[in-house]
Amino acid sequence: MIQANIILTGFMGTGKTTVGQLLADKTGYQFIDTDARIEQQVEKTITEIFSTQGEEVFRQMETELVKQLATESRRVIATGGGLILNPDNVVRLKQSGVIFCLTATPEEILHRISQQQHNRPLLEKKHPLEEIKVLLEQRITIYAQFIQISTENKTPKSLVDEILNLHSPTI
Repeated sequence: MIQANIILTGFMGTGKTTVGQLLADKTGYQFIDTDARIEQQVEKTITEIFSTQGEEVFRQMETELVKQLATESRRVIATGGGLILNPDNVVRLKQSGVIFCLTATPEEILHRISQQQHNRPLLEKKHPLEEIKVLLEQRITIYAQFIQISTENKTPKSLVDEILNLHSPTI
């Protein structure tokens, strides 16, 4: 019996990394943030990859990483917000565990990401709130196929408990 991975997806700023680290601590699973892993592997930031190599190259890097992670178990995987736009990535991840989609309102997402230190290449626009709304609308049907977990007005610890109450540890 394989210990299923816990996979967190959702739009940027919904708490995937924060909640993922706490989940890993509580379960003893290894925590993997796909964006951080790619940055580490290529020794460039996501912003640098987007500006020098383009989004398509970055998405291919994500796919290669998913192929590897889908063969592993006992992982908490926080995906980049757009990783699940590729249906092959979704299929592979579903085979290795349970995918939870963390959600928040566009306004809350903007508030959270404006508090963060790192740049968000997809939001370097004149009207970031409108860009968030457009991107969320484009992704709504993709995100809808996963277990939805609202992060509004909840502590990271309460989100961990909510996810663990829904998660079956074996597949």
